[in-house]
Amino acid sequence: MTEGTFLTPVAGGRASQQIVDQIVGLLRSGRLEAGDRLPSERQLAEAFGVSRVTVRDAIRVLQARGLMEVKVGVSGGAFVTAPSADVLGERLSDVLTMSTITPEEVAEARLVMELGILDLALDRATEEDLAALRSICQRAEAVVADGRYDPQLANDFHARLAAASQNWAVTQVAESFRGPLRMAALRSREPADDAHHRTVEDHRAVLEALEQGNRADARAAMVRHLTRGTSLKPPES
Repeated sequence: MTEGTFLTPVAGGRASQQIVDQIVGLLRSGRLEAGDRLPSERQLAEAFGVSRVTVRDAIRVLQARGLMEVKVGVSGGAFVTAPSADVLGERLSDVLTMSTITPEEVAEARLVMELGILDLALDRATEEDLAALRSICQRAEAVVADGRYDPQLANDFHARLAAASQNWAVTQVAESFRGPLRMAALRSREPADDAHHRTVEDHRAVLEALEQGNRADARAAMVRHLTRGTSLKPPES
């Protein structure tokens, strides 16, 4: 980014927020991109007509939003970064933690999201996607057969299914939701061994229908999986 390019002085209250808004606007317009380095703190302060403390406050906000990374050293500075799904997931998790949300509401939110993903995967999944999903199912089946369970494999299955949508935005949004919208509260209502076996079987049923291109069976399997142990009425196809 050329020194001072596109930056305008701020005035009035909440100067640091005005700086944040300007920089976010540059990101959205494409004038700033991931990897770009901002001018120095002194140069930014001069361009915005504020103190360096105010600039620092704005950079901290941008860091917290996952939009900036500050590096130290000779080649350091404030660099634009692409926010990760983890950052979005953490913010969403904080919102949900402060809200009264029932396990049924979590299941219903997941159902809306996962059925949409499944529809895209049915149209777009490649053989590579299917092979990856088969591998995850096989590993999960082996682990359960050995009397153990790895919940990460369940996360991997849904993440790989989202990747089969061939839509990067869908994949990132799905990943950010997965942590805050965990199904643990519902699964805890079932005996552990039963819950583990049923989850593995559910995933296999989704995969087999996906391999066959059978939309009705795939959606029915996903609905059974996500509404298990709830009073939710399955949505009409």
